[in-house]
Amino acid sequence: MIQTAERLRTVEEYYFSKKLREVRGLITEGKPIINMGIGSPDLAPSEEVITSIQQSITEAGAHQYQSYQGLPQLRKAISDFYKDKFDVVADENAEILPLMGSKEGIMHISMAFLNEGDEVLIPNPGYPTYTSVTKLVGGVPRLYNLTEESGWFPNLDDLQKQDLNKVKIMWVSYPHMPTGATATKDQLLSLVQFAKKNNILLVNDNPYSFVLSKNPISILSIEGAKEVTLELNSLSKTFNMAGWRVGMVLGNKAHINAILKVKSNMDSGMFYGIQKGAVAALKSGEDWFSSLDQLYTKRREAMFALVDKLNCSYDKNAVGMFVWAKLPKGSVSSEEFVDSVLYDKNIFIAPGTIFGSNGEGYIRFSLCVKLEKIKEALERF
Repeated sequence: MIQTAERLRTVEEYYFSKKLREVRGLITEGKPIINMGIGSPDLAPSEEVITSIQQSITEAGAHQYQSYQGLPQLRKAISDFYKDKFDVVADENAEILPLMGSKEGIMHISMAFLNEGDEVLIPNPGYPTYTSVTKLVGGVPRLYNLTEESGWFPNLDDLQKQDLNKVKIMWVSYPHMPTGATATKDQLLSLVQFAKKNNILLVNDNPYSFVLSKNPISILSIEGAKEVTLELNSLSKTFNMAGWRVGMVLGNKAHINAILKVKSNMDSGMFYGIQKGAVAALKSGEDWFSSLDQLYTKRREAMFALVDKLNCSYDKNAVGMFVWAKLPKGSVSSEEFVDSVLYDKNIFIAPGTIFGSNGEGYIRFSLCVKLEKIKEALERF
């Protein structure tokens, strides 16, 4: 038996990868499962996006290897999008790198900047991939606490009192996943100042700014942020293109070039047609964003009714495509609660613990479920 690499001992299979096998098994057995656990949009991209990829496949060079840096038209569309939506100026030729999904970017950034033993500040609760990728590249995760009482924002004063000499990267995510909490410009400024003071690369993961958010903000809009900050973004949630795997990272030229060194050795460029579709998506008018919010608003209102039925509490002002709900006092653990609902009501909800220990006592509902299915779930209770 050939032994696997030692690094695999440090990580486990992604929770959703394991749990969805169980859910699919229940469906095969004939169980009427309603999946409220995954943030995978069930809607289609716009007609313009679909038409763009259809037309592109007959264009010259469409099926050849593409540039590691993406089409110039795509980088220009990203630059224009950031200027229009965030008032951020980014040089399309030096400060933007398209990615095959922002999850890829987490690995590329970690490989580009972390040496073995370097420490990484990771939010608790937060996206589990930050921790697993850090371990896979030989880094050391250092979780920092986020709590409901603090608005799911870190206590930077407490962090400053700690020994940060080995910290190389700090991951943040605003709007925050999984809670939907937002950060003000003053809070983002404090993060940038903290990173500068401690010579830390700050990375904001920002895929939820245009789902039920009235005030989208990029951390790169903070003066001087590019000196120490990268921002990841994605077309998955905003444009219903999760399976297309289109993301981007923005930052200063030196940081982008470092990531490109890794990326150019990991893939051979994004498919031409997907890039053309992404260009069309990024040029979407306000009607697209308005219609998206209207649909998710209706779903969220119905989901609130379901959460109320479960006697959970939640923040009505949170943004993004999830409802983060606190279990009533005296409840069983998050995972026990989720399993009881799955086996008793055939409804799958995500337990808060998969996002970190501070997720205990919380559950997360996805809005990527048709309205009639949410109503059906409510009727089951």
